[in-house]
Amino acid sequence: MSLSLLSRYAFFAGCVIFTLASLPFLEHDWLWPLTLITGLLSLLGVFDLLQSPHAVRRNYPILGNIRYLVEGIRPEIRQYLLESDSDALPFSRSQRSLVYARAKNEGGDKPFGTLIDVYESGFEFIGHSMRPAPLSDPTHFRVTVGGPQCKQPYSASIFNISAMSFGSLSANAIRALNKGAKLGNFAHDTGEGSISPYHREHGGDLTWELGSGYFGCRTHDGHFDPEKFAAQAQNPQVRMIEIKMSQGAKPGHGGILPKHKVTQEIAETRGVSMGEDCVSPSAHSAFSTPIEMMHFIAQLRELSGGKPVGFKFCLGHPWEFMGIAKAMLETGILPDFIVIDGKEGGTGAAPVEFTDHIGVPMREGLLFVHNTLVGLNLRDKIKLGASGKIVSAFDIASVLAIGADWANSARGFMFAIGCIQSQSCHTNKCPTGVATQDKLRQRALVVPDKAQRVFNFHRNTLRALAEMLAAAGLEHPSQLDAKHLVRRKSATEIKLFSQMHVFLKPGELLTGEVNGEFYSRMWQMARADSFEPNAA
Repeated sequence: MSLSLLSRYAFFAGCVIFTLASLPFLEHDWLWPLTLITGLLSLLGVFDLLQSPHAVRRNYPILGNIRYLVEGIRPEIRQYLLESDSDALPFSRSQRSLVYARAKNEGGDKPFGTLIDVYESGFEFIGHSMRPAPLSDPTHFRVTVGGPQCKQPYSASIFNISAMSFGSLSANAIRALNKGAKLGNFAHDTGEGSISPYHREHGGDLTWELGSGYFGCRTHDGHFDPEKFAAQAQNPQVRMIEIKMSQGAKPGHGGILPKHKVTQEIAETRGVSMGEDCVSPSAHSAFSTPIEMMHFIAQLRELSGGKPVGFKFCLGHPWEFMGIAKAMLETGILPDFIVIDGKEGGTGAAPVEFTDHIGVPMREGLLFVHNTLVGLNLRDKIKLGASGKIVSAFDIASVLAIGADWANSARGFMFAIGCIQSQSCHTNKCPTGVATQDKLRQRALVVPDKAQRVFNFHRNTLRALAEMLAAAGLEHPSQLDAKHLVRRKSATEIKLFSQMHVFLKPGELLTGEVNGEFYSRMWQMARADSFEPNAA
């Protein structure tokens, strides 16, 4: 017992004894700094003994603080000293380095060969052609978004900035992203936090995301306000309207902006009160059934002057999306686009259980939506975007091959403006000024420099995609197909994605002769008049 007490309190006792014993001899210049240090440590030890929240500090005064200091820098120690180049936490060192290099115009070339184990299950690659195609101009890698009911279709790049709100990101981060989008002629999604003055400062194309909080077009009690919406949506800078049904990292939860990040500017932009957490409802109040949702889409299209209107969601219950598809057929109202977000997507703040265990991964969701629309003869009328851990040309190619028309990236563009993956977005203490409302911290983010890096990252990534396409014998991303993407299943077997997955034929769901029991059963469960299922 005595040895235990000695180990716990010896350092604290030593500091106290040294401080008291040295007080009479402070005339020696070399002694007083030591006395000051041990005196401060002694006061810390007393505080540790008296405080109640931390048992370790009460049992190990002074020394117990080392545990909390080490814990506080654990992410940085792991990221910079311990993790390998391929540890995805959530992005690997090699992924981040690729973005940093392309953003700085340093290229992404690597010597000596791949570090990836190409015989490991799950390894993916794109087959190349014996007759490579001529290298295409990546500035032509665009897709027209806007179906037959749209009066103002938009020619979108196949690589755009995904939804990140002002509030989650700093003013300077929004400025840099939008200026980069303007330089590169691609779209910048506002996130559900509405359109801030910083989105408008440089005039880059905007996709206005409309969440369940209706920020920027809400009544005092949080419902949708058509007049406020029309006033903003008809601005020429707003090119598309995106209804946020759910977000990959926290589907079904609603957005969260902690109150310490709600500044006066954010409160005015969103139309909310300061001093409270800004929490979006988990469900929309403007509609409650698939049919009502289609009518809401038609309303937004009319109020915006005929601009493309679509929705973003993370797939959950499959019958719910098929219910939306049935509502399209019943009402004749079609969204112009659908963005499929994956559960691997990022967020500034969400419960761990949601980020880890709620929602369908992006590829499975994309395949399901693509197949459903093909099976209803609607695929050529509705464009599909995909979002979820997309940072490289191969990432873009892989989602285009299985059904997407374009790809969105959030964290990739965050890396481009300086994010170091410190994972402190929710604390308001982002070390690079990207995800903070602290004026002093965000001064570190120099807008002209970072905007150029956003432009560089976009341009160099699409250039790499053009080179991949040429190697595969293709001239445009729209030619990518599931037969071009390959995955290793085991040490002795590889398969084309076209062999691995069920792909419905045009009109298959309409005829009832469905190739796949799952799709047939989900279609029978789906209802246009409710998100609730029919009995299976």
